[in-house]
Amino acid sequence: MADGLLTRDEFRAAVLARDNDKCVICGAPARDAHHILERRLWDDEGYYLDNGASVCTHCHIHAEQTLISCEDLRRACGIKKPHLPEHLYDEYEYDKWGNILVSGGGRIRGELFFDESVQIALDAGDVLRLFSPYVKHPRTNHLPWSHPDDDDRVIRDMSNLQTSNVVVTVKMDGEQTSMYRDRVHARSLDPVHGPDHSFVNIVQSRIGYQLPEGWRVCGENLHAEHSIHYRNLKSYFYVFSIWDEKNVCLTWDETVEWAELLDLITVPVLYRGPWNEEKIKACWQPTYDGDEMEGYVARVSGTIPFSLHRVSVAKYVRPSFNRMHGRQVFIPNEITSREVKKP
Repeated sequence: MADGLLTRDEFRAAVLARDNDKCVICGAPARDAHHILERRLWDDEGYYLDNGASVCTHCHIHAEQTLISCEDLRRACGIKKPHLPEHLYDEYEYDKWGNILVSGGGRIRGELFFDESVQIALDAGDVLRLFSPYVKHPRTNHLPWSHPDDDDRVIRDMSNLQTSNVVVTVKMDGEQTSMYRDRVHARSLDPVHGPDHSFVNIVQSRIGYQLPEGWRVCGENLHAEHSIHYRNLKSYFYVFSIWDEKNVCLTWDETVEWAELLDLITVPVLYRGPWNEEKIKACWQPTYDGDEMEGYVARVSGTIPFSLHRVSVAKYVRPSFNRMHGRQVFIPNEITSREVKKP
């Protein structure tokens, strides 16, 4: 047993014993040891005592339907702090299925949202109507040889990348931005405004009607200088992924094809082929096309379900890269008309 991880039988016995065989919500005889956060969100199945709550059949159904919140269950069990899977973040509050809760009672779709069993539970609880149609882009883990900030995560499981064909692209120093048929947003799901968002809003107004319902185009908004001042851009918006209505990232070839149809530019490719750590590490160079280079991003070339993004995409950031947060002055980068060099 490592770090409090229990077997399934140990989990059930320990949870029921802690709660005196009573439902922590209504006090009736307990029938189940309920996973507060769904075990499929965990790489190790989440059999931790502080991820369990004793419930009767009625309250178990309501907990699965998220009508009883994770926080209510923890409070009833005397659990002081949420025990989260490594890839979830303390700054957010989650429902049973890993969907993010937001102020006003709304929710943001998580990695299990489109799973059939999850859809059935949420529909039975009449909570599907609470979900935003917009999706918060997943954070990208660092490669083991990268140089993360203190709050960044390093990829733990490299097997998906190592057994796949991959595409390595230039990591651009901009603002992660998502475009839909009817909206543009950055990390927050709120619409974006201001001079540094004027270009991406114009692009969305041009291409939005061409996007299928529920699809989104994700890329870097490079209009404003951040830590790098670009002088040789081909556009202020570079596409790095496109997602369909089921929250699945298209293959790289499909991404390039859609970008061409929409008259958009994709991030430059540095390497493509089977995983080769030596060749991928060699992708790093101080500059690319006359501008400083922040780093590179490696992704599997095939489709990427939202739930597998954390093991299918990873980045390298150069040593001592000075990230500029909260810049108050809008300094535009520069676009050049000359051809971008091919890798």
